[in-house]
Amino acid sequence: MKKLISTLALTVIVSGCTTVNPYTGQTQTAKATWGTAIGATAGALIGSTQSSKGALVGALAGGAAGAGIGYYLDAQAAELRAELVSTGVQVVETDDSIRLIMPGNITFKTDSADINSSFYSVLNSVAKVLNKYSNSTVMVSGHTDSTGSTEYNLNLSRERANSVASYLQGQGVKSSRFEVLGLGSSNPIASNDNANGRAQNRRVEIKIIPNK
Repeated sequence: MKKLISTLALTVIVSGCTTVNPYTGQTQTAKATWGTAIGATAGALIGSTQSSKGALVGALAGGAAGAGIGYYLDAQAAELRAELVSTGVQVVETDDSIRLIMPGNITFKTDSADINSSFYSVLNSVAKVLNKYSNSTVMVSGHTDSTGSTEYNLNLSRERANSVASYLQGQGVKSSRFEVLGLGSSNPIASNDNANGRAQNRRVEIKIIPNK
């Protein structure tokens, strides 16, 4: 059975490489192929608890579902990159989500949770894509550098995350989709030992997670 499952997953991977993404019209990318393989393997594992025939059916069904998630991520990430060119916002696609990294210096005034008016158009673009691809959870997290007290940093990061989430909701993104977190200085992406690293750590991230 293990051999059957592995063979099915590999077959799905190979066939997935030539699939066309229905959202973009482009040849399927690696992300969609990954989703297909994971879905096929999971489906086969579930189906194998019943029979060999169940493993085959499970692999086919799981592969289709996994490919759909991959397509959804690829298409959404492509549109976000197109919308956010030259804005300073990074679009990072992972195996199961999309991260938007928004530097604090372009998003907020110093030591404030008030969004810079120049950043409204950026968030409008993000909201447009989130509304188009509505089958996802939107996790907004605020982050600071290590300067200042832990309590101050947690409060500021929470307020900034809430400001971004509230603005997006004001642009029509449903509030039920959101999870909002203030993480202070606990999740640095660079060293806090120098000014450049601290600047990178002062940020808001939006993590977009497709609903399965």
